[in-house]
Amino acid sequence: MGMASWRSLPYETGGHVIVRLITVLAATPMHEFVPHRLLRNPDAMTVVPRYWPRRGLLAAMPVALRLFAVSADSQVLGYCHWQSDAKQSPVLVLVHGLEGSADSHYMLGLECKAWKAGFNVIRLNQRNCGGTEHLSTTLYHGGLSADVRAVVDELSFHLGVGAIWVAGYSMGGNLVLRMAGEAGSANPSLKGAMAVCPNIDPEACVGALEQPRNWVYQHHFVTSLKARILRKASLFPGKYDLGRLSHIRTLRAFDHAFTAPDGGYLSAEDYYERTGARHVLDRISLPGLIITAQDDPFIPYRMFRTTALTNPAISLVAPEKGGHCGFLQGARSDEDRYWAENRLVEFMTRGAKS
Repeated sequence: MGMASWRSLPYETGGHVIVRLITVLAATPMHEFVPHRLLRNPDAMTVVPRYWPRRGLLAAMPVALRLFAVSADSQVLGYCHWQSDAKQSPVLVLVHGLEGSADSHYMLGLECKAWKAGFNVIRLNQRNCGGTEHLSTTLYHGGLSADVRAVVDELSFHLGVGAIWVAGYSMGGNLVLRMAGEAGSANPSLKGAMAVCPNIDPEACVGALEQPRNWVYQHHFVTSLKARILRKASLFPGKYDLGRLSHIRTLRAFDHAFTAPDGGYLSAEDYYERTGARHVLDRISLPGLIITAQDDPFIPYRMFRTTALTNPAISLVAPEKGGHCGFLQGARSDEDRYWAENRLVEFMTRGAKS
């Protein structure tokens, strides 16, 4: 039973559909997720994987830095890992999440596995991330899917690479899905889109972050974003009203004061409403894979019940556990503990061979 089998399941909205999905997956080469026995709590599953030892991931791997122009006043930095036969090899473009970077642990882990599987890999920093504040006059945000599209188009139309796959985590996943829905069939080199725990409905996700149980995540994001504004202000004096920073305690307040006006949105609510990939999921025609956990602390699973499941091009895999982009599994003899990374490589490797 292949991947087409689990795309053709009835598109119902109840949680029992996911049980059926997992049951089908268990009979295929795509392994069912069995969480590490010590990480069944969603917060532990979210936090621990980023600190799990992963030494030597990029050892002996070639890397070249490349700047991609994404607008008249902005560039993004890509870490490019080319195969010796680069133009004949498929490509994976990776996009990180909110306040991540090209060096986030999941970026390095997936990059290493994809390169060993024969893919060229480009790890992207979104605008201002990974120490690149000087490369853009604007902030980054969840609606900049055109940046991902610009990179894909440059790879395809100017560098002449082969089949292109794109993967993103969290906010990066939202960008990848938006790009796939907006691009349609305009770029025949684009072969697949994959997202892990994407915030396809930003309002719902920010609302979840505002719950008391999630204060530590919100505090992390807000503290990091405020520090970034200070770095931007040192490069572009007078552009930002730094007097507002001391009063900001929530992601919504930060987005209302800085992200929304910088991106041309009327308010934080306008920004959230207009940037969610949920609006374009039905327009995705190329193979898509969404992996999300039903216990993700701030990516509510209910968002996916009436969106991704209605598009037969998108395969939705939603284990009961997994936290936010965690998915650290118990020991296996045939693969390492990073289950979601392995499933993404499996998905695009099958696609590249078909």
